[in-house]
This record gives sequence, C-alpha cells and structure tokens, in this order.
Amino acid sequence: MEYSEKVMDHFMNPRNVGEIEDASGVGTVGNAKCGDIMKVYLKIENDVVVDAKFKTFGCGAAVATSSMATELIKGRTIQEALQITNKAVMEALDGLPPVKVHCSCLAEEALHAALWDYAQKNNIVIEGLKEPVEDVHDTHH
Repeated sequence: MEYSEKVMDHFMNPRNVGEIEDASGVGTVGNAKCGDIMKVYLKIENDVVVDAKFKTFGCGAAVATSSMATELIKGRTIQEALQITNKAVMEALDGLPPVKVHCSCLAEEALHAALWDYAQKNNIVIEGLKEPVEDVHDTHH
C-alpha cells in the first residue's frame, strides 16, 4: 500500500493531538467495522475556528487525515470550515490509497459533527450543515 510522504509525515508527527478543555464544539464519529474512532475539538470565537485538536483511535490514514483536517480548519470561518471536504483533505495529503478513502470521509464528518455540536450549544443554525448521522459507514469495510 503506497502512502504519500505527507500522509506518512502526518501519521508519524500528527498535528493538534489532544483535547481542548473548554471546546466550543466536540464531534465524535466512529466506524464500527474498521474500528476507527475520531474525536474533534473546536474552539470557535466570533465565527472563526481559532483552534482545533483531535484524538483518533485508528489506522495511520485515520490519524493522518484527522491531523490534516484540523490543520486545514484552523483560522477559517465556520462557512469556510464547511467547505473542507474529504476531497480537500485527501488533496492536501497528496492522495490516499483507495481502501483508505473512508478515513478522510470520517475526518470530514468529525469536523461537521463538532460544528453541529457548537451550533446546538449556541442555538444557531449553520447554513449548509446537516445533522450528523450515526453509523453511516456500514457499507464500507
């Protein structure tokens, strides 16, 4: 299985690992089949994601995509953060092996789940953000 240098770098030296104590939003997504669990913490001030951290239990690609996703979301407005798709995460990592593409989807969902949590806590509606669905990954393996 071929991993790009960027994937290896983010796997070996993941950015933003940890928790944010007073996080504005926390999103946890899991894929029961492959055992990947991602938890993303966001600190949001004035509609801008000022900090993002994650904890991931999973394969190297899951760690790398979480790391890259938190890097991409930092400093973005909420609307910009919503534009960070699994495709954007994969491109930033110079691609992923096809069997690992679901990891980048999980990263995107974890970000969205954290944004949803933030919206719920603050009684706001984030345009274009859908409620996280539990266990949407049963079709993948």
